[in-house]
Amino acid sequence: MDQHYQNLVQKLEEIAHLNGVMSTLGWDQEVMMPAGAGEARAKQMAALAGVIHERMTDSALGDCLNELKEKNSDCLSEVERCNIREALHSYELEIKVPKRLVQELTELGSRGQGVWVMARQENKFSDFAPVLKRFLALKTEWAQCVSPDLRPYDANIDLFERGTTMDMITPLFERLKQTLIPLIEAIQNHPQQPDTSFLQGRFALDKQEALARKISQDIGFNIQQGRIDVSVHPFCGGSHPTDVRITTRYKDSDFIESLYSVIHETGHALYEQGRPYELGDVPAAESLTMGIHESQSLFWERMIAQGKPFCLHYFETIRATFPDNLKSATVDSFYRAINTCKPGFIRVEADEMTYPLHVILRYEIEKGLFDDSIRVDDLPGIWNELMQKYLGITPPTDTLGVLQDSHWSGGAFGYFPSYTLGAIYACQFYNTLKSEQPETETNITTGNFAPIKSWLNEKIHRQGRLYTPQELVQRVTGEALNPEHFIHYLTTKYSEIYQLA
Repeated sequence: MDQHYQNLVQKLEEIAHLNGVMSTLGWDQEVMMPAGAGEARAKQMAALAGVIHERMTDSALGDCLNELKEKNSDCLSEVERCNIREALHSYELEIKVPKRLVQELTELGSRGQGVWVMARQENKFSDFAPVLKRFLALKTEWAQCVSPDLRPYDANIDLFERGTTMDMITPLFERLKQTLIPLIEAIQNHPQQPDTSFLQGRFALDKQEALARKISQDIGFNIQQGRIDVSVHPFCGGSHPTDVRITTRYKDSDFIESLYSVIHETGHALYEQGRPYELGDVPAAESLTMGIHESQSLFWERMIAQGKPFCLHYFETIRATFPDNLKSATVDSFYRAINTCKPGFIRVEADEMTYPLHVILRYEIEKGLFDDSIRVDDLPGIWNELMQKYLGITPPTDTLGVLQDSHWSGGAFGYFPSYTLGAIYACQFYNTLKSEQPETETNITTGNFAPIKSWLNEKIHRQGRLYTPQELVQRVTGEALNPEHFIHYLTTKYSEIYQLA
């Protein structure tokens, strides 16, 4: 193998290992770290970010990439070409950003998380507003450094969903609003509403945890190379495909939230555990984009776990776990209850029909923050206005409104669109799976999830970063990303559940 390429791989693996340490520190901060350690952890993470930035901007890495860039690509394998292309992209992003800015972003992200948690607990947006203002200034400066030719918000979106811009997202979201807002209104006005009374009551936390662990492992989560813990906000983290850590939160009044957040995070975890790490800790083995990642979590949470076949398989297990609560329920009533469409304040608790509108609201707010049409201090009021406009409800507190998500406390502007892009991808992937494996729904009914996991491993997880999201979707489904699959799925499913004419 070419010496320059060997040197490149060595440097890329060292960076990946340092990023693994950073990821573990981030997990620890949310799950294990004592509350009083926030300032010290912020400094530790800022120092490590500085080291990673130095490695990623090392002139020796640049020399190596320049040599390889000139090489005839016909002499390289597909994996080698991918590693060079991705490393070059990352290198060019990094060298354009001063170390000072990298460290300030990291330190603010670490400190901002603690400020957000306290502001959320105390329902005081004004405590969090200065962090948000500073992040907007820093992320605008960052955007001008890395992509001066792009609008600042487009540069931020591109970080999570490469090649995607507001010009692509806005018409897509307008199409969804056009269908979903009247459909949700028709459902709310319908006299027949599913009975959800058996989902209310008290559900022992230890039983919730045991049920969530069982289902997570049934669908393929390898607990020998993973963990399930508790945090304020459910997430999937870890440092390597052999160390994948998911979290949830439990409430004794609601077992559905914790169960489905574990299934959602398990979808992310299966992607991470399914990556081709035998290629080494290199870009070709990494996950593709946030939208593709979300497609994997939503595939399991929505397409599989909220479907009738899944309910047929697990209903008796769930009823045996909570016999007093579910004694009068049936498979059909359970299926309808978990697929109730009811506007709520919290995004992570939203049903699949209202969820896209939560995302669209955040997208429109972020767009406004970056083009200066929205002021940070006005955010709580604007948030509440849009909630009323799209979902017909107004949050009574900022904790249930503008302060609910952790994303802005880490400066992750441009991430939210990935959730709904992911839902559209997931639906398209599921339709393709069913056409290639017509026995899919029978397999789910009998609890045979292995063929589904294997299909996802082969078609998506093991492809790493060899293709762009657009190329991957075309290769897997035979067509470009098409929102009509998602719209048809929601319209058909909810018209049946609510018996709409």
